Amino acid sequence: MASTINQKMRIYHRYLGFFLAGIMAVYALSGVVLIFRETDFLKQVKQNEKQLKPNMLIEEVGKELKLRDLKADKEEGDIISFKQGTYNKATGMANYTTKQLPTAIDKLTKLHKASTKQPLFYLNIFFGVSLLFFVISSFWMFMPKTAIFKKGLYFTIAGVILTVILLVL
Repeated sequence: MASTINQKMRIYHRYLGFFLAGIMAVYALSGVVLIFRETDFLKQVKQNEKQLKPNMLIEEVGKELKLRDLKADKEEGDIISFKQGTYNKATGMANYTTKQLPTAIDKLTKLHKASTKQPLFYLNIFFGVSLLFFVISSFWMFMPKTAIFKKGLYFTIAGVILTVILLVL
């Protein structure tokens, strides 16, 4: 009975691993790109123009343009200048620049940001559950009394401790 469970776990682990190899490669690349999300790494400057309501406060302009912590640098007549561009209070026209990832890379980063309202949500759930299965099934790869299994437990515990330490810092 035990060898049957071991064999089945090995088979499931192997074929699920082959299937998930592609998904893991994409997640790995997108995860590395996300690490640099607060920098300009790989970002391209995009010139934008948007018609807003006239006579808005700078805070309202920031919300409409989705620019966080927007602050006016100077105001000359009807023109309010800010770091990313200008807003004309009389006409409501905003001219500003944004920095965005190229479309393909931006879509990759959405893998990690998917919410329950997006189809990627199902892939994320499947991937998370599959990784959890990998964690559990990996303990059926070696017999519990072997040295490799015991060393594997030490490495597992070390991985958990390192993650907890980094989360606390």
